[in-house]
Amino acid sequence: MRFLGGVPVKPLARCCGFAYAFMPMVVARDWVVILGEHTLVMHRDGPPLPIGIDAGVRLSLDRKLRFDFMLSGAIDRLAIAPPRAGERTDGLWQHSCFEAFLRLPGGGYVEFNFSPSGDWASYRFDAYRAGMRADPTMPRLHVERSAEGLALTADVDLAGWPALPDAIGLSAVIEEIDGTRSYWALRHPPGKPDFHHPDCFAIQLPAPEAS
Repeated sequence: MRFLGGVPVKPLARCCGFAYAFMPMVVARDWVVILGEHTLVMHRDGPPLPIGIDAGVRLSLDRKLRFDFMLSGAIDRLAIAPPRAGERTDGLWQHSCFEAFLRLPGGGYVEFNFSPSGDWASYRFDAYRAGMRADPTMPRLHVERSAEGLALTADVDLAGWPALPDAIGLSAVIEEIDGTRSYWALRHPPGKPDFHHPDCFAIQLPAPEAS
């Protein structure tokens, strides 16, 4: 086990024909909380698809969250948007994209969509699917891809937020070339896919220490 800033860091993983680790792009940043490496699970009603999606989350001392998603397997069967200069774009969930849901203390949550194209979106909700509006938080995306897979990193700056989230849900929508979509998450609620459901907020953040 290696350490960064006193925090354990797992070894390099292999994806997309290159070594990839859940490591900061800015090495000097200290990551105070490692929230783990996780495997997303396809919804029970999804089609057979020989791919895998792994994800990692970490929180920095300067209140930045980093999300790492690694997609590997038969990506030649998938519809992946080509790279471009990313911008805020609605409707990303209708095609292949990765998602993060941040539950806020006291109620409400923020949804982030990260497209392999570099496009992104962020929305704030007052409660379950209620009060949806654009959130001003702008993530920074970095995408690498090869014939074997795709790796996407998204940095989200929470310095302007009044409080850190207390739970996180990770998910993905994967679109095949023929338009078939499958839905992936850390945990699925009963019934149809629903990333907004409280059951999907599977990662619990530690409570902040009292000053």
